[in-house]
Amino acid sequence: MAAAAKKKQSKGLGRGLDALLGDARPAAVDGRAEAGAGPKRELPIAFLKPNADQPRRVFDKDAIDELARSISARGLLQPILVRPAGKDEYEIVAGERRWRAAQKAKLHDVPVIIRKLTDEEAAEIALIENVQRVDLNPLEEAAAYHRLADQYGRSQDQIAKAVGKSRSHVANIMRLTGLPQNAMDALSSGAISMGHARALLGAKDPEDACRKVLSRHLSVRDTEALARGDAPAKLNGGTVEATKTKTKSKGSASSKDADTRALERDLSSILGLDVAIAHSKKGSGSVTVEYLTLDQLDDICRRLMGSSA
Repeated sequence: MAAAAKKKQSKGLGRGLDALLGDARPAAVDGRAEAGAGPKRELPIAFLKPNADQPRRVFDKDAIDELARSISARGLLQPILVRPAGKDEYEIVAGERRWRAAQKAKLHDVPVIIRKLTDEEAAEIALIENVQRVDLNPLEEAAAYHRLADQYGRSQDQIAKAVGKSRSHVANIMRLTGLPQNAMDALSSGAISMGHARALLGAKDPEDACRKVLSRHLSVRDTEALARGDAPAKLNGGTVEATKTKTKSKGSASSKDADTRALERDLSSILGLDVAIAHSKKGSGSVTVEYLTLDQLDDICRRLMGSSA
């Protein structure tokens, strides 16, 4: 029975921690070794310090403020995972957002779980925690994957299993580091989407193509045509019908409510593909998933059919 429960728990997003940590032992606290992940205990918030190799480089101020208000009202419900870093000093492995919010909430002590982890284990847990809880931006995610591959020798398959995403998603994300600087800046700021970025990677001159995409506000489809060397409709002025279609699409996107846009982002993050939701006032609608390769289509089919093969 216990074995079955453990097997069930290993599936899905959480399986990566078991796969990566293996038999990592918890640290001894006050002479007592903690069992498993260890019971949570309180530490002065001043004892904690951020991880210099934290994958996330940008912390949303509004999100931190919102979390701080929640902590002020209900306390910090989830402990912060730390590892010993010296006398009365602990490095945050997972939970820096909570630590920052707890500081704003003026907490003196915070709940923690202390584990003795290697640099490799700490790096992988930090990546998994960020990807699974609050998505990194694509370039932060790409940099973290490259660090796992280059510094710790992880294959794309191993990374994909650890973070609960498809291998094709990991491969596509890692390719983003090959973009020119103007495209990386545009992707980080949200001026272009992942779909645009993937298309630009195939362009003969990605830097020039990105300038055209930004100056002419090209769609993903037009960007793909530009990358192939075709003439996108918008670059040629477009036909009346094409212009109407683009105007209609733009109007539909701008009229979407915040919940629909958030759901699109969540689904896109899970699948690693662009997702569009069209929802009518009658309650009906459609979900469109955009794929660029047959491997991506095959991955979608496996997920929908519940196959892990």
